[in-house]
Amino acid sequence: MLHRLVAERATGVLLREHGTLYLCDGEVVHAESPRTPGLDVLLTTGGALDTEAWREAVTLAGARRRVGRYLVDSGRVAEGALELCHTGALFDAAYFVLGPSGAPARFRYGAAHWLGPVRSVPVAALERETVRRRALLHRIWSDPATDSAPLIRTDRHAEPTVSARQGAVLDRVDGVRTASDIARALGRPAFHTLVDLRRLAAAGLVTTAPHPPTTTPGSPLPDPLPQRPHPHLSPLP
Repeated sequence: MLHRLVAERATGVLLREHGTLYLCDGEVVHAESPRTPGLDVLLTTGGALDTEAWREAVTLAGARRRVGRYLVDSGRVAEGALELCHTGALFDAAYFVLGPSGAPARFRYGAAHWLGPVRSVPVAALERETVRRRALLHRIWSDPATDSAPLIRTDRHAEPTVSARQGAVLDRVDGVRTASDIARALGRPAFHTLVDLRRLAAAGLVTTAPHPPTTTPGSPLPDPLPQRPHPHLSPLP
């Protein structure tokens, strides 16, 4: 579908299971995924922009689809910094959007993102980078479960030395957070967090949290509290 959209220089939004790609004249201009921090998180956490300035830009320029241009013209963000951060967020989200999916893709012609034009990326370059990233992760640690499952720290008496960057990731492994949660908490690209977590898994420091026990057929269900019948309903036999 992407190659056909490129050939016809389509403009609109491609909707997939793990996010969306916005195209303009057959090139990708924006990408979003629930598994990655958004551009706002990367800008505000990194200190390039404060939260109030971001909200102001969305309020004043969102309806005109000129948020990016407003940030630059008003002096809130330097144009080079915005392009760099936007391109990083685009590749980050596209990695998940272009990943394996069990749901069909849809394309909505004519749709445009409220951020407005910043910098476009050819689909071929996006595909190459996605394949490269997938191969890199596989070389580090071949089990992809650490990419999406809640994570726990392993019990080790003598932990190997980790970098400051990996240490910040490790400090947020609590049995509940996933890689995406940790990336948002740190304000870092999700793919970089996946790399750190797979290296930590390869070093034996991190593993996936065990699944909660499930009730087997025929086993009694727990009933910690007595259930009172609703006053307007007859009790079931």
